[in-house]
Amino acid sequence: MDAGKRTNTREIKMKNTDPGLLSNLPTYADDGSVSAVVEAPKGSGVKFKYDEKLRAFTVTRALPLGLTYPFDWGFVPSTRASDGDPLDVLILHDGTTYPGVVLPCQPLGVVEMDQEDEKGQRERNDRVIVIPSWHDRLGEFERASDLPARLRKEIEQFFLSATFFTAKNPKILDWKGSKKASAITKKTANAYLRKAALSA
Repeated sequence: MDAGKRTNTREIKMKNTDPGLLSNLPTYADDGSVSAVVEAPKGSGVKFKYDEKLRAFTVTRALPLGLTYPFDWGFVPSTRASDGDPLDVLILHDGTTYPGVVLPCQPLGVVEMDQEDEKGQRERNDRVIVIPSWHDRLGEFERASDLPARLRKEIEQFFLSATFFTAKNPKILDWKGSKKASAITKKTANAYLRKAALSA
């Protein structure tokens, strides 16, 4: 890891104001991997959301009939995406964990998407694809382009189907690689720091 990356990681850790919240855990682990907090585990038919006020997970809605999460789903702590929430991540691995588990991951790619906000305006809501730092049966993938085309299409369809009965009207814009995923993670971590500084 180069010195610049170590400095950025350390700065993000030092500026956490409430480490008791899962959403305020460090974005990066000591080895530079990206932390991913699991909200909805693989196989879940409901969408979980971490509630900072309750410090617990709540159920926000059920997925459409017959639909379940294909992989663990969660967020990167101490980040702020363009929709105001932590950065969404789909965690590609062969196992199933539980809400609140923190996984060290490497960025694999990003599905660029947009959707309608409450006022009907289009807003970006990109989903970063990560893979755990340990190697399992999916461990040979290093970038989104390594994923089989069929798997990428099924991931796209899941994202669209999961919000079918909402007013979000999401659209898939493009897939990008690991460099873009890393850049988005860093950008949203910096946005979180700016927001925290203004609130201090």
